[in-house]
Amino acid sequence: MHDPLVLIPGMMCDARVFEDQILKLTLDRAVMIAVPTLGERIEDMAAMLLNQLPERFALAGFSMGGMVAMDILRRAPERVTRIALMDTSPLPETPAGAAEYEPWIVGAMAGKLDEVLRSFMRPDYLAPGVGRAQILARFHEMGMGLGADLFIRQARAMQRRPDQQKTLRQCKVPALVMCGEHDQLTPPKRHSFMAELIPTAELHLIEEAGHFPTLERPKAVSAILGDWLAKGDQDAQTS
Repeated sequence: MHDPLVLIPGMMCDARVFEDQILKLTLDRAVMIAVPTLGERIEDMAAMLLNQLPERFALAGFSMGGMVAMDILRRAPERVTRIALMDTSPLPETPAGAAEYEPWIVGAMAGKLDEVLRSFMRPDYLAPGVGRAQILARFHEMGMGLGADLFIRQARAMQRRPDQQKTLRQCKVPALVMCGEHDQLTPPKRHSFMAELIPTAELHLIEEAGHFPTLERPKAVSAILGDWLAKGDQDAQTS
């Protein structure tokens, strides 16, 4: 029996950020979307999600969801059978980076979430091309649906996020590190660094994609995730 897969969306994203992956991967296994909606720290979000997750599971996190996934791995390594980290970072926020969130938080508190989301996710975070506008519109739609209160909590969590380098060095399960080659928010160089930290890591850079490869190159991402899961299933059967 295949392990269930838990997918954790990024900041102000819901299941729609994994639309193609859900359609493809649910053909072979149970897939659960775990949106980090509670808590004001990455650690709190991870702890609250763990209370709702299966006993053992494969885990994949995108962007802020990858940060939550790393903390789940830190807290309960015996429950995670393998991990995929996509367009994310193991590093804590810098003081300058944390300060950048403050005007967005103030704007969200003032009822200007629409403006905040348009400023927060810039076009140059995505790969060049005509698809940018459609993906930014999808992000905006997801964010407006999730609301200002969640933006504030998630922004606070991003400001205070922990250093997970030790977690990655101690990772014992098969790991997939993935990033869009044009990602300027969490760039490829950081993912190469992450892959070097993890003893079991396999690195994939997605061509013609930026920070949202699950939407920019959905079929490529689904195929890589599918191969990663299938290899894990085979390893489990032979062990």
